[in-house]
Amino acid sequence: MAIERVNVLGVGISVLNLRTALTAIGDAVCARRKGYICVTGVHGVMEAQVDATLRRILNQAFLCTPDGMPMVWMGWLRGHREMSRVYGPDLMLDVCEWSQKNPCRHFFFGGAPGVAEKLRDNLTKRFPGLQVAGCYAPPFRPLNAGEELQLQEMIHAAQVDILWVGLSTPKQEKFMAEFLPRLEVTLMIGVGAAFDFHSGRVKQAPRWMQRTGLEWFYRLCQEPGRLAKRYIRNNPLFVVKIAGQLSGLKKYSLE
Repeated sequence: MAIERVNVLGVGISVLNLRTALTAIGDAVCARRKGYICVTGVHGVMEAQVDATLRRILNQAFLCTPDGMPMVWMGWLRGHREMSRVYGPDLMLDVCEWSQKNPCRHFFFGGAPGVAEKLRDNLTKRFPGLQVAGCYAPPFRPLNAGEELQLQEMIHAAQVDILWVGLSTPKQEKFMAEFLPRLEVTLMIGVGAAFDFHSGRVKQAPRWMQRTGLEWFYRLCQEPGRLAKRYIRNNPLFVVKIAGQLSGLKKYSLE
């Protein structure tokens, strides 16, 4: 059954919560239905405003989950009160917990050198019986032909069900769309900073900041050099564009 979507500035955000997202993922793994999952917030939506390729990738994803609270609020405005945040790090934990009792082999692709291995160690300690079939930290550039072949061989040998991708947006979304047909995996899930959080490399924002839509401010304080341009540009522009979208919807309904 197709999962309904909410239009957020031309990006279809799936109407989900963690429970329904986990059900959809479990069903896909069991049925061996290939697809990629984009965990999408304000940053991804705003990048898609100037990148038609990214917008197409997000809209063709098996799931485009509401990673940020603004995505959830847009769903609530459309009457989807069951919708709640499907945050990449939480989704990763829920899927790992689910796979303790369900056959599922994981592979971690991304992060700085050593991060994927630390992520594996932390998660297998937290979830006994978790099957991690491999880890790979790619270079900070497109893979060359030899590296692509090496990755294909690694994935084939590992018999992977879920390939977790931690490359940040929009790099991870473009990687998943390009490589899903080339790799013998069922699902690819792009979770970005989840690699850093669950490996212990970066500290997560407190839950109250996550619930109130202020996680961006916490992360900006942690990594101002890397994230300042993203948040200072994207967040105000998102508010302006959303106001325009909502105004347009109101006008259309009145006409």
